[in-house]
Amino acid sequence: MFFLVSKVFWLLAQPISLCALLVAVGWLLVVWRRIRWGLAVGGTGLMVLLLSAYTSMGFVAIAPLESRFERPAVMPAEVSTIIMLGGATVGRVSSARGISELNEAGDRVVETLRLAELYPGARIVLSGGVGSLGGEIDSEAAIVARLLEAMGVAPGRLVLEQASRNTAENAELTSAMLGAVNGQVILVTSAFHMPRSVGLFEQAGLTVVPWPVDYRSAGDEGLAIDLVNPVLNLTTTGVAMREWIGLVVYAATGRTATVLPGPSAS
Repeated sequence: MFFLVSKVFWLLAQPISLCALLVAVGWLLVVWRRIRWGLAVGGTGLMVLLLSAYTSMGFVAIAPLESRFERPAVMPAEVSTIIMLGGATVGRVSSARGISELNEAGDRVVETLRLAELYPGARIVLSGGVGSLGGEIDSEAAIVARLLEAMGVAPGRLVLEQASRNTAENAELTSAMLGAVNGQVILVTSAFHMPRSVGLFEQAGLTVVPWPVDYRSAGDEGLAIDLVNPVLNLTTTGVAMREWIGLVVYAATGRTATVLPGPSAS
């Protein structure tokens, strides 16, 4: 139920949907002769779109998440396990064409491959099932495994967790699958996603070494008008908004100990 509710909520709450919803409600209010209210609600919807697409608001919002964790200053001497969280592939295209199509979070796969070469004795856990509501497609884990094997990673090193549909299930099912772990465990995911991920793995009883990748911001942006790439701005605002909402909801429902898990708690 939590998975379904979260999907429906985000369908309505993401910036472009929120804008469309507010404009539609505003139009209906005008039709019902509530002109002042209609203009106010519709104007709010347009303001959401303008702020999301034509300012640096998304980068300002995502920067604190990306700066929360850093990679170790010194490379670990030994690593027993490398965990990569799903979210880096285009499931429908990959499944239809029998390939491994990566999305903007593809750095997760690239870095996992690099770590696999640096630590040839480490097992590689690919955590990710099917996170969409419709269609029968390959799991995230299977799609990434297909690519890693094609790049020369031995199939025997790969451990696939293919049932999880969100980050909470990533942590719960992966931790249960691994059981007691000897040696250091590296967790690879997008930098903005790392605070929530670390908090969830801590709750599941698995201590991890955060290994953030896929940075979306330079970390020093200020709030300003940005007309260069409105699509990128809108996407980044949506990613930041979704992650902050997820942090609040996960903390409120007891899935993480704090709203913003940090290194001191890891």
